[in-house]
Amino acid sequence: MTVDEDNRIYENGTVVVKDGLITDVRTTRERDRACDADRLVDAEGTVVMPGLVNAHTHLELTPLLGAFSDLNLMEMVGGMTAIFGHIAAGEYDYLTEAGYELAALNFLTGGVTTVNSMDVRPSGGAETFGEAGLRGFFGVALSDLFWDIPVDEQFNRAREFIDDYHGAFDGRIRATIDPHDDWSCTRTLWERTADLAADHPDLLVHTHLLELEASNTMARSNGAEDSLDLLDDVGLLDDRLVAAHFRLADDEDIQRTAEANASVAHCPSIFSYWNTDGDVQWTPVPELRAAGVDVGLGIDDHYWHDSYSLFGEARQARLAANLKRSTGQYDSMGLVRMLTIEGAKALGVDDEIGSLEPGKRADIILLDVEKPKFTPLTNIPAQVANNAAPADVETVIVDGDVLMEDGDVKTMDADAVRDRVETAVDRFESETDWELGIGGSEPPSTMDVVRDLPKRGPSQLLGRLAFQSVRDKYPF
Repeated sequence: MTVDEDNRIYENGTVVVKDGLITDVRTTRERDRACDADRLVDAEGTVVMPGLVNAHTHLELTPLLGAFSDLNLMEMVGGMTAIFGHIAAGEYDYLTEAGYELAALNFLTGGVTTVNSMDVRPSGGAETFGEAGLRGFFGVALSDLFWDIPVDEQFNRAREFIDDYHGAFDGRIRATIDPHDDWSCTRTLWERTADLAADHPDLLVHTHLLELEASNTMARSNGAEDSLDLLDDVGLLDDRLVAAHFRLADDEDIQRTAEANASVAHCPSIFSYWNTDGDVQWTPVPELRAAGVDVGLGIDDHYWHDSYSLFGEARQARLAANLKRSTGQYDSMGLVRMLTIEGAKALGVDDEIGSLEPGKRADIILLDVEKPKFTPLTNIPAQVANNAAPADVETVIVDGDVLMEDGDVKTMDADAVRDRVETAVDRFESETDWELGIGGSEPPSTMDVVRDLPKRGPSQLLGRLAFQSVRDKYPF
Protein backbone atom coordinates (compact mmCIF):
# COMPACT_ATOMS: atom_id res chain seq x y z
CA MET A 1 0.00 0.00 0.00
CA THR A 2 2.07 2.89 -1.33
CA VAL A 3 -0.10 5.87 -0.22
CA ASP A 4 1.37 7.71 -3.19
CA GLU A 5 -0.51 10.36 -5.14
CA ASP A 6 -2.57 7.67 -6.88
CA ASN A 7 -2.99 5.50 -3.76
CA ARG A 8 -1.60 2.50 -5.64
CA ILE A 9 -1.86 -0.90 -4.00
CA TYR A 10 0.11 -3.89 -5.35
CA GLU A 11 -1.35 -7.29 -4.53
CA ASN A 12 2.20 -8.69 -4.84
CA GLY A 13 4.82 -5.99 -4.63
CA THR A 14 8.50 -5.37 -4.03
CA VAL A 15 10.19 -2.36 -2.42
CA VAL A 16 13.87 -1.84 -3.18
CA VAL A 17 15.99 0.15 -0.70
CA LYS A 18 19.55 1.38 -1.11
CA ASP A 19 21.49 3.54 1.37
CA GLY A 20 18.32 4.27 3.31
CA LEU A 21 16.36 5.45 0.27
CA ILE A 22 13.59 3.74 -1.65
CA THR A 23 14.79 3.21 -5.21
CA ASP A 24 11.90 1.22 -6.65
CA VAL A 25 8.34 0.15 -5.84
CA ARG A 26 6.91 -2.34 -8.31
CA THR A 27 5.01 -5.53 -8.94
CA THR A 28 7.11 -8.45 -7.70
CA ARG A 29 9.31 -10.17 -10.26
CA GLU A 30 10.18 -13.83 -9.87
CA ARG A 31 13.87 -13.11 -9.42
CA ASP A 32 13.11 -10.73 -6.51
CA ARG A 33 12.66 -13.73 -4.20
CA ALA A 34 16.22 -14.90 -4.84
CA CYS A 35 17.98 -11.58 -5.40
CA ASP A 36 21.51 -10.87 -4.19
CA ALA A 37 20.55 -7.94 -1.95
CA ASP A 38 22.43 -7.51 1.32
CA ARG A 39 19.17 -8.21 3.10
CA LEU A 40 15.93 -9.74 1.89
CA VAL A 41 12.78 -9.24 3.95
CA ASP A 42 10.13 -11.83 3.20
CA ALA A 43 6.86 -9.93 3.49
CA GLU A 44 4.54 -12.77 2.53
CA GLY A 45 1.37 -12.61 4.58
CA THR A 46 1.79 -8.93 5.44
CA VAL A 47 0.58 -5.54 4.35
CA VAL A 48 3.56 -3.30 3.61
CA MET A 49 2.91 0.40 4.13
CA PRO A 50 4.62 3.64 5.20
CA GLY A 51 5.50 4.14 8.87
CA LEU A 52 2.87 6.00 10.89
CA VAL A 53 3.31 9.69 11.77
CA ASN A 54 2.11 10.79 15.23
CA ALA A 55 1.61 14.48 14.44
CA HIS A 56 1.06 15.67 18.02
CA THR A 57 1.96 14.06 21.32
CA HIS A 58 3.47 14.50 24.80
CA LEU A 59 5.77 11.87 26.26
CA GLU A 60 7.14 12.73 29.70
CA LEU A 61 4.35 11.25 31.85
CA THR A 62 4.15 7.97 29.93
CA PRO A 63 4.75 5.82 33.07
CA LEU A 64 1.52 7.20 34.58
CA LEU A 65 -0.67 5.25 32.17
CA GLY A 66 -3.79 4.39 34.19
CA ALA A 67 -3.19 7.06 36.82
CA PHE A 68 -5.70 9.56 35.40
CA SER A 69 -8.16 7.15 33.81
CA ASP A 70 -11.03 7.41 36.28
CA LEU A 71 -10.62 10.98 37.54
CA ASN A 72 -13.04 13.70 36.60
CA LEU A 73 -11.76 16.40 34.26
CA MET A 74 -10.86 18.98 36.85
CA GLU A 75 -9.14 16.48 39.11
CA MET A 76 -7.04 15.42 36.16
CA VAL A 77 -6.19 19.01 35.21
CA GLY A 78 -5.30 19.91 38.78
CA GLY A 79 -3.12 16.84 39.30
CA MET A 80 -1.45 17.35 35.95
CA THR A 81 -0.71 21.00 36.73
CA ALA A 82 0.96 20.09 39.99
CA ILE A 83 3.09 17.33 38.41
CA PHE A 84 4.19 19.46 35.48
CA GLY A 85 5.15 22.23 37.87
CA HIS A 86 7.62 19.84 39.49
CA ILE A 87 8.95 18.65 36.11
CA ALA A 88 9.50 22.24 34.98
CA ALA A 89 11.45 22.82 38.19
CA GLY A 90 13.78 19.93 37.36
CA GLU A 91 12.21 17.25 39.55
CA TYR A 92 10.97 13.75 38.64
CA ASP A 93 13.75 13.27 36.07
CA TYR A 94 13.77 9.56 36.88
CA LEU A 95 10.09 9.38 35.88
CA THR A 96 10.38 11.36 32.66
CA GLU A 97 13.50 9.51 31.50
CA ALA A 98 11.72 6.20 32.00
CA GLY A 99 8.73 7.70 30.23
CA TYR A 100 10.68 8.52 27.11
CA GLU A 101 12.03 4.97 26.96
CA LEU A 102 8.61 3.42 27.40
CA ALA A 103 7.05 5.73 24.82
CA ALA A 104 9.78 4.97 22.28
CA LEU A 105 9.40 1.24 22.83
CA ASN A 106 5.63 1.26 22.50
CA PHE A 107 5.52 3.54 19.49
CA LEU A 108 8.24 1.54 17.75
CA THR A 109 6.44 -1.76 18.28
CA GLY A 110 3.15 -0.11 17.25
CA GLY A 111 4.40 1.10 13.87
CA VAL A 112 4.84 4.79 14.73
CA THR A 113 8.11 5.77 13.08
CA THR A 114 7.81 9.56 13.50
CA VAL A 115 6.57 11.62 16.47
CA ASN A 116 6.05 15.34 16.98
CA SER A 117 6.30 15.91 20.73
CA MET A 118 6.02 18.99 22.92
CA ASP A 119 7.51 18.50 26.40
CA VAL A 120 8.94 20.47 29.29
CA ARG A 121 12.42 18.95 29.12
CA PRO A 122 12.66 17.16 25.76
CA SER A 123 16.38 16.34 25.70
CA GLY A 124 15.74 12.86 27.06
CA GLY A 125 13.19 12.25 24.33
CA ALA A 126 15.53 13.35 21.58
CA GLU A 127 18.27 11.07 22.91
CA THR A 128 16.03 8.06 23.45
CA PHE A 129 14.18 8.21 20.15
CA GLY A 130 17.40 8.95 18.29
CA GLU A 131 19.21 5.98 19.81
CA ALA A 132 16.22 3.74 19.11
CA GLY A 133 16.50 4.61 15.41
CA LEU A 134 13.19 6.48 15.29
CA ARG A 135 12.39 9.84 13.74
CA GLY A 136 11.17 12.70 15.91
CA PHE A 137 10.39 16.39 16.21
CA PHE A 138 10.93 17.71 19.74
CA GLY A 139 10.62 21.10 21.38
CA VAL A 140 10.61 22.88 24.74
CA ALA A 141 7.10 23.94 25.78
CA LEU A 142 7.02 27.71 26.40
CA SER A 143 4.44 29.54 28.51
CA ASP A 144 4.38 32.50 30.86
CA LEU A 145 1.06 31.50 32.46
CA PHE A 146 1.19 27.70 32.75
CA TRP A 147 4.22 27.24 34.99
CA ASP A 148 6.34 29.49 37.12
CA ILE A 149 9.69 29.20 35.37
CA PRO A 150 11.22 32.56 34.39
CA VAL A 151 10.60 33.23 30.72
CA ASP A 152 14.26 34.03 30.08
CA GLU A 153 15.19 30.62 31.43
CA GLN A 154 12.60 28.91 29.22
CA PHE A 155 13.91 30.58 26.08
CA ASN A 156 17.50 29.84 27.04
CA ARG A 157 16.54 26.17 27.38
CA ALA A 158 14.83 26.27 23.99
CA ARG A 159 17.87 27.80 22.30
CA GLU A 160 20.20 25.28 23.91
CA PHE A 161 17.97 22.42 22.82
CA ILE A 162 17.90 23.67 19.24
CA ASP A 163 21.70 24.01 19.19
CA ASP A 164 22.20 20.54 20.65
CA TYR A 165 19.61 18.47 18.82
CA HIS A 166 18.38 19.97 15.57
CA GLY A 167 19.61 17.61 12.88
CA ALA A 168 21.01 15.09 15.37
CA PHE A 169 21.12 11.34 14.77
CA ASP A 170 21.73 11.67 11.03
CA GLY A 171 18.93 14.21 10.71
CA ARG A 172 16.23 11.97 12.20
CA ILE A 173 15.82 14.26 15.22
CA ARG A 174 14.71 17.84 14.60
CA ALA A 175 13.97 20.70 16.94
CA THR A 176 10.75 22.70 16.96
CA ILE A 177 9.64 25.96 18.59
CA ASP A 178 6.75 25.27 20.96
CA PRO A 179 4.65 28.05 22.50
CA HIS A 180 2.32 25.91 24.59
CA ASP A 181 -1.06 27.28 23.52
CA ASP A 182 -3.22 30.31 22.84
CA TRP A 183 -4.74 30.39 26.33
CA SER A 184 -1.66 30.41 28.60
CA CYS A 185 0.70 32.64 26.61
CA THR A 186 0.67 36.45 26.64
CA ARG A 187 1.36 38.61 23.60
CA THR A 188 4.84 39.23 25.00
CA LEU A 189 5.61 35.51 24.90
CA TRP A 190 4.23 35.19 21.37
CA GLU A 191 6.42 38.09 20.27
CA ARG A 192 9.49 36.46 21.79
CA THR A 193 8.51 33.21 20.07
CA ALA A 194 8.34 35.05 16.75
CA ASP A 195 11.84 36.42 17.37
CA LEU A 196 13.13 32.91 18.07
CA ALA A 197 11.41 31.62 14.94
CA ALA A 198 13.01 34.40 12.89
CA ASP A 199 16.42 33.28 14.15
CA HIS A 200 15.66 29.70 13.06
CA PRO A 201 13.66 29.90 9.81
CA ASP A 202 13.94 26.16 9.15
CA LEU A 203 12.09 25.12 12.34
CA LEU A 204 8.40 24.36 12.73
CA VAL A 205 6.29 26.27 15.26
CA HIS A 206 4.18 23.72 17.14
CA THR A 207 1.35 24.82 19.45
CA HIS A 208 -2.15 24.05 20.76
CA LEU A 209 -4.57 26.33 18.93
CA LEU A 210 -8.31 26.96 19.24
CA GLU A 211 -8.49 24.12 21.74
CA LEU A 212 -10.63 25.77 24.45
CA GLU A 213 -13.31 28.42 24.76
CA ALA A 214 -10.66 30.51 26.52
CA SER A 215 -8.49 30.59 23.37
CA ASN A 216 -10.08 33.52 21.57
CA THR A 217 -10.88 35.23 24.88
CA MET A 218 -7.19 35.23 25.77
CA ALA A 219 -6.32 36.56 22.33
CA ARG A 220 -8.71 39.46 22.80
CA SER A 221 -7.13 40.22 26.17
CA ASN A 222 -3.84 40.35 24.24
CA GLY A 223 -5.20 43.06 21.94
CA ALA A 224 -6.16 40.86 18.98
CA GLU A 225 -9.52 40.00 17.47
CA ASP A 226 -8.99 36.26 17.92
CA SER A 227 -6.25 33.62 18.15
CA LEU A 228 -5.41 33.57 14.46
CA ASP A 229 -5.32 37.35 14.38
CA LEU A 230 -2.83 37.34 17.26
CA LEU A 231 -0.54 34.87 15.48
CA ASP A 232 -0.86 36.88 12.29
CA ASP A 233 0.04 40.07 14.19
CA VAL A 234 3.30 38.60 15.45
CA GLY A 235 4.18 36.88 12.17
CA LEU A 236 3.55 33.24 13.05
CA LEU A 237 0.53 32.43 10.90
CA ASP A 238 2.38 30.78 8.04
CA ASP A 239 3.46 27.47 6.53
CA ARG A 240 5.66 26.63 9.52
CA LEU A 241 2.71 26.50 11.93
CA VAL A 242 1.49 23.11 13.22
CA ALA A 243 -1.70 23.68 15.23
CA ALA A 244 -2.91 20.88 17.46
CA HIS A 245 -6.64 20.36 18.00
CA PHE A 246 -8.16 23.40 16.21
CA ARG A 247 -11.42 22.29 17.75
CA LEU A 248 -13.26 25.62 17.78
CA ALA A 249 -12.34 26.76 14.28
CA ASP A 250 -15.09 28.39 12.21
CA ASP A 251 -15.30 28.84 8.43
CA GLU A 252 -13.22 32.01 8.49
CA ASP A 253 -10.54 30.31 10.61
CA ILE A 254 -10.40 27.44 8.11
CA GLN A 255 -10.00 29.79 5.16
CA ARG A 256 -7.28 31.85 6.85
CA THR A 257 -5.40 28.70 7.82
CA ALA A 258 -5.57 27.40 4.27
CA GLU A 259 -4.35 30.71 2.86
CA ALA A 260 -1.42 30.67 5.29
CA ASN A 261 -0.54 27.06 4.36
CA ALA A 262 -0.53 26.19 8.07
CA SER A 263 -1.22 22.62 9.22
CA VAL A 264 -3.41 20.94 11.82
CA ALA A 265 -2.93 17.87 14.04
CA HIS A 266 -6.24 16.19 14.91
CA CYS A 267 -6.33 14.17 18.17
CA PRO A 268 -9.83 12.67 18.44
CA SER A 269 -9.42 10.28 21.38
CA ILE A 270 -8.37 12.86 23.96
CA PHE A 271 -11.52 14.92 23.45
CA SER A 272 -13.76 11.89 23.18
CA TYR A 273 -12.41 10.71 26.52
CA TRP A 274 -12.40 14.09 28.29
CA ASN A 275 -15.54 15.63 26.83
CA THR A 276 -16.49 18.64 28.94
CA ASP A 277 -20.16 18.63 27.96
CA GLY A 278 -22.57 17.00 25.55
CA ASP A 279 -22.47 19.78 22.97
CA VAL A 280 -18.71 20.05 22.37
CA GLN A 281 -17.71 21.33 18.94
CA TRP A 282 -15.76 18.79 16.93
CA THR A 283 -12.65 19.68 14.94
CA PRO A 284 -13.89 20.47 11.39
CA VAL A 285 -11.44 18.09 9.72
CA PRO A 286 -13.48 17.41 6.54
CA GLU A 287 -13.77 21.16 5.91
CA LEU A 288 -10.09 21.70 6.65
CA ARG A 289 -9.04 18.99 4.20
CA ALA A 290 -11.49 20.26 1.58
CA ALA A 291 -9.89 23.71 1.91
CA GLY A 292 -6.46 22.22 1.29
CA VAL A 293 -5.18 22.22 4.88
CA ASP A 294 -2.85 19.33 5.68
CA VAL A 295 -4.27 17.40 8.64
CA GLY A 296 -2.34 14.67 10.44
CA LEU A 297 -3.48 12.45 13.29
CA GLY A 298 -2.01 12.57 16.79
CA ILE A 299 -2.39 10.58 19.99
CA ASP A 300 -1.76 13.59 22.27
CA ASP A 301 -1.37 12.52 25.95
CA HIS A 302 -1.68 8.74 25.59
CA TYR A 303 -1.49 8.38 29.39
CA TRP A 304 -4.76 10.30 29.71
CA HIS A 305 -6.75 7.87 27.62
CA ASP A 306 -4.62 4.72 27.98
CA SER A 307 -3.79 4.04 24.35
CA TYR A 308 -0.62 4.08 22.27
CA SER A 309 -2.57 3.12 19.15
CA LEU A 310 -2.31 5.59 16.30
CA PHE A 311 -4.41 3.17 14.26
CA GLY A 312 -7.05 3.72 16.94
CA GLU A 313 -7.01 7.46 16.27
CA ALA A 314 -8.06 6.83 12.68
CA ARG A 315 -11.00 4.73 13.82
CA GLN A 316 -11.91 7.23 16.54
CA ALA A 317 -11.77 10.12 14.08
CA ARG A 318 -14.32 8.37 11.90
CA LEU A 319 -16.65 7.27 14.69
CA ALA A 320 -16.70 10.57 16.54
CA ALA A 321 -17.21 12.65 13.41
CA ASN A 322 -19.98 10.36 12.14
CA LEU A 323 -21.69 10.45 15.54
CA LYS A 324 -21.43 14.22 15.80
CA ARG A 325 -22.55 14.85 12.23
CA SER A 326 -23.64 11.96 10.00
CA THR A 327 -22.13 8.90 8.43
CA GLY A 328 -19.58 9.22 5.64
CA GLN A 329 -17.36 11.97 7.01
CA TYR A 330 -14.24 10.08 5.89
CA ASP A 331 -13.34 7.43 3.39
CA SER A 332 -10.89 4.76 4.56
CA MET A 333 -8.05 5.76 2.25
CA GLY A 334 -8.36 9.32 3.50
CA LEU A 335 -7.80 8.09 7.05
CA VAL A 336 -4.80 6.02 5.94
CA ARG A 337 -3.38 9.15 4.33
CA MET A 338 -3.89 11.10 7.56
CA LEU A 339 -1.93 8.39 9.38
CA THR A 340 0.97 8.67 6.94
CA ILE A 341 1.49 11.14 4.10
CA GLU A 342 -0.78 13.91 5.44
CA GLY A 343 0.93 13.69 8.82
CA ALA A 344 4.24 14.02 6.98
CA LYS A 345 2.89 17.01 5.05
CA ALA A 346 1.74 18.63 8.30
CA LEU A 347 5.32 18.37 9.55
CA GLY A 348 6.81 19.58 6.28
CA VAL A 349 8.62 16.33 5.47
CA ASP A 350 6.36 14.77 2.84
CA ASP A 351 9.24 14.99 0.37
CA GLU A 352 11.14 12.57 2.65
CA ILE A 353 8.60 10.22 4.27
CA GLY A 354 4.90 9.31 4.39
CA SER A 355 4.60 7.18 1.26
CA LEU A 356 6.46 4.38 -0.50
CA GLU A 357 7.97 6.09 -3.53
CA PRO A 358 11.40 6.20 -5.14
CA GLY A 359 13.58 8.90 -3.63
CA LYS A 360 11.96 8.84 -0.19
CA ARG A 361 13.50 7.63 3.04
CA ALA A 362 12.72 3.96 3.70
CA ASP A 363 10.33 4.25 6.67
CA ILE A 364 8.28 1.08 6.28
CA ILE A 365 6.10 -1.12 8.48
CA LEU A 366 4.76 -4.63 7.88
CA LEU A 367 1.41 -5.69 9.32
CA ASP A 368 0.75 -9.37 9.92
CA VAL A 369 -2.59 -9.98 8.22
CA GLU A 370 -2.55 -13.77 8.40
CA LYS A 371 -4.93 -13.57 11.33
CA PRO A 372 -8.60 -14.46 11.61
CA LYS A 373 -9.57 -10.85 12.20
CA PHE A 374 -8.23 -9.85 8.77
CA THR A 375 -10.02 -12.69 6.97
CA PRO A 376 -11.08 -12.20 4.23
CA LEU A 377 -8.41 -9.67 3.28
CA THR A 378 -10.57 -7.29 1.26
CA ASN A 379 -10.61 -3.48 1.25
CA ILE A 380 -7.18 -3.11 2.85
CA PRO A 381 -7.52 0.64 3.55
CA ALA A 382 -10.66 -0.07 5.58
CA GLN A 383 -8.93 -2.93 7.41
CA VAL A 384 -6.08 -0.59 8.38
CA ALA A 385 -8.32 2.32 9.40
CA ASN A 386 -10.92 0.23 11.26
CA ASN A 387 -9.30 -3.01 12.34
CA ALA A 388 -5.51 -2.75 12.61
CA ALA A 389 -3.80 -2.40 15.99
CA PRO A 390 -0.21 -2.02 17.27
CA ALA A 391 -0.04 -5.76 17.98
CA ASP A 392 -0.38 -6.43 14.25
CA VAL A 393 2.92 -4.69 13.47
CA GLU A 394 5.50 -7.35 12.67
CA THR A 395 8.48 -5.44 11.26
CA VAL A 396 9.57 -1.79 11.42
CA ILE A 397 12.17 -0.14 9.18
CA VAL A 398 13.40 3.46 9.47
CA ASP A 399 15.93 4.99 7.10
CA GLY A 400 16.43 1.49 5.73
CA ASP A 401 17.49 0.12 9.12
CA VAL A 402 15.45 -2.75 10.55
CA LEU A 403 14.42 -1.69 14.07
CA MET A 404 12.09 -4.62 14.67
CA GLU A 405 11.78 -7.88 12.74
CA ASP A 406 9.11 -10.52 13.31
CA GLY A 407 8.26 -8.80 16.61
CA ASP A 408 11.85 -8.79 17.89
CA VAL A 409 13.02 -5.25 18.75
CA LYS A 410 16.64 -4.77 17.66
CA THR A 411 17.44 -1.31 19.04
CA MET A 412 16.03 -1.40 22.59
CA ASP A 413 16.12 -3.84 25.49
CA ALA A 414 12.41 -4.20 26.18
CA ASP A 415 12.81 -6.05 29.48
CA ALA A 416 15.27 -3.48 30.82
CA VAL A 417 12.90 -0.65 29.85
CA ARG A 418 10.02 -2.31 31.69
CA ASP A 419 12.18 -2.79 34.79
CA ARG A 420 13.22 0.87 34.82
CA VAL A 421 9.63 2.02 34.45
CA GLU A 422 8.44 -0.20 37.31
CA THR A 423 11.19 1.20 39.53
CA ALA A 424 10.35 4.78 38.57
CA VAL A 425 6.63 4.32 39.29
CA ASP A 426 7.38 2.75 42.69
CA ARG A 427 9.54 5.75 43.56
CA PHE A 428 6.89 8.20 42.34
CA GLU A 429 4.28 6.50 44.52
CA SER A 430 6.47 6.75 47.59
CA GLU A 431 7.29 10.42 46.98
CA THR A 432 3.80 11.66 46.14
CA ASP A 433 1.29 9.38 47.93
CA TRP A 434 -0.33 8.40 44.64
CA GLU A 435 -1.58 4.83 44.83
CA LEU A 436 -1.11 3.04 41.51
CA GLY A 437 -2.40 -0.46 42.14
CA ILE A 438 -3.55 -3.26 39.90
CA GLY A 439 -7.19 -2.47 40.68
CA GLY A 440 -7.04 1.25 39.98
CA SER A 441 -5.41 4.56 40.80
CA GLU A 442 -5.96 6.76 43.83
CA PRO A 443 -4.35 10.22 43.69
CA PRO A 444 -3.45 12.18 46.82
CA SER A 445 -6.40 13.88 48.45
CA THR A 446 -7.57 17.08 46.83
CA MET A 447 -6.22 19.23 49.62
CA ASP A 448 -2.81 17.51 49.46
CA VAL A 449 -2.53 18.31 45.77
CA VAL A 450 -3.71 21.88 46.33
CA ARG A 451 -0.94 22.29 48.91
CA ASP A 452 1.48 20.81 46.40
CA LEU A 453 0.73 23.52 43.84
CA PRO A 454 3.09 26.52 43.63
CA LYS A 455 2.42 29.07 46.35
CA ARG A 456 2.40 31.95 43.88
CA GLY A 457 2.56 32.68 40.18
CA PRO A 458 0.44 31.76 37.15
CA SER A 459 0.43 27.97 37.49
CA GLN A 460 -0.77 28.37 41.06
CA LEU A 461 -3.70 30.33 39.69
CA LEU A 462 -4.51 27.76 37.00
CA GLY A 463 -4.25 24.85 39.39
CA ARG A 464 -6.35 26.44 42.09
CA LEU A 465 -9.01 27.44 39.58
CA ALA A 466 -9.18 23.80 38.52
CA PHE A 467 -9.64 22.61 42.06
CA GLN A 468 -12.19 25.31 42.82
CA SER A 469 -14.26 23.93 39.94
CA VAL A 470 -13.95 20.45 41.42
CA ARG A 471 -15.16 21.69 44.81
CA ASP A 472 -18.12 23.45 43.23
CA LYS A 473 -19.20 20.25 41.45
CA TYR A 474 -18.06 17.65 43.97
CA PRO A 475 -18.16 19.07 47.54
CA PHE A 476 -15.45 17.60 49.80
